[in-house]
Amino acid sequence: MKASDPENEQPVVLVIDDDPSLREALEGLFSSVGLRVETYQSAAAFLQAEMPTAPGCLVLDIRMPGQSGLDLQAELTREDIRIPIVFITGHGDVPMSVKALKAGAIDFLIKPFRDQDLLDAVTAGLDRACRQRETEKRLSDLRACFDALTPREQEIMKHVTAGLMNKQIAHQLGLTEITVKIHRGNMMRKIGAKSLPDLVRMADNLGLRQSP
Repeated sequence: MKASDPENEQPVVLVIDDDPSLREALEGLFSSVGLRVETYQSAAAFLQAEMPTAPGCLVLDIRMPGQSGLDLQAELTREDIRIPIVFITGHGDVPMSVKALKAGAIDFLIKPFRDQDLLDAVTAGLDRACRQRETEKRLSDLRACFDALTPREQEIMKHVTAGLMNKQIAHQLGLTEITVKIHRGNMMRKIGAKSLPDLVRMADNLGLRQSP
C-alpha cells in the first residue's frame, strides 16, 4: 500500500474559471498566503479530474462556457459531494446570488472584489471543510466501534437507547437480567460511552433510535 502523502492532505483551494489570466492571478494570491491551489478551466475539467482527498474550498465562476457555476453546484449537491463554494462573477444579480447562497454557498463576490474579501471567504470555506472532515471521521470511527460489537451487544444497545430498562430487555430477548447487565457493560465499554445520554447521542448519530 502506498504511504499517504502529507502534502495531499493539506487543505486545498480549487479554482474553476475560464479566464486563464484570472486563474493565474488567483493561484498567485492563494499561494502567497501559503494555501495549496489547483486550477481548472471549466466545470467539465474539474469533474473529469480526480477529486482531492483533502478538505477543500471551491472558488467558482458563475458564467462559463458549457456548464455554469450554478449547474455545477447543483450537480455536486445531487452527487452528495459536500464542498464549500465561494462564487465569483462579473455579471451577478440578486436572484442569482440568493439562489447560490440558499444552496449553501459560503459567499458570492462581484468582480472586481478585494483580495482580502476573497481570502476571508475561502478561509471560512476551508474551516467549514475541515470541521466537516472531523465530523465525518468521528462518525466513521463510531460506526467501526458499533460494527465491532457482537450482534447481541448491538441488539441491547438499540433497546437501551429506545428507553427500555434491563428487566424489559431481558424479557424481550429471553435472557436473565444479569446477562443483560453484562452485555450492556461490555457494550458501553467497547463503544466508549460514559453515560446513557452519551450512548443515546451515539445512537442518534448512527441512526439506530427506535421506539420501545
